[in-house]
Amino acid sequence: MTVFTDYLWFNTKKKQEFVRITDEVAAIVKKSGIQDGMVLVSAMHITAAVYVNDWESGLIEDFQVWLEKLAPSKLPYKHHQTGEDNADAHLKRTIMGHQIIVPITGSALDLGPWEQVFYAEFDGQRRKRVVVKVMGA
Repeated sequence: MTVFTDYLWFNTKKKQEFVRITDEVAAIVKKSGIQDGMVLVSAMHITAAVYVNDWESGLIEDFQVWLEKLAPSKLPYKHHQTGEDNADAHLKRTIMGHQIIVPITGSALDLGPWEQVFYAEFDGQRRKRVVVKVMGA
C-alpha cells in the first residue's frame, strides 16, 4: 500500500465560511498516483470541519441557520470565561464533523452524483490547514 500526504491551507475572509474543496482534493489524489483506495480529508483545527454534501447555495445557507440555532454565537458559554470567544465554533465543528473518507476508483474521487467535499470554517480570518492523506495502490 502506498500513502501520500499533502495539505490544503485556508485563510477565510469571514469568521464563518463554507468552501467547496472537491477539485483540490481530486488534484491531490491525481498527484498521488494512487489508482484505487481511499482519501482521508481532515481539518487540523478545532473550529473547522470537513464534510460531504450537495453544492447548492440554499442548502449551505440552511446549514448556517441550523448550526446557529444549535450553537448560537452570542450565548454566555463557560468557555468564554477562559478569555476565548469562540465556543460556538467548537460546537458547530463537532456537529459537522472534522474528517471524511472518500473512496478512490481509477484515480478519481468516487462520489455520488451530487456529492461534493467542503471545508467549513467557524472561527476564521486566520491561517488554517487540512490534511489530505491518500492511501491505496
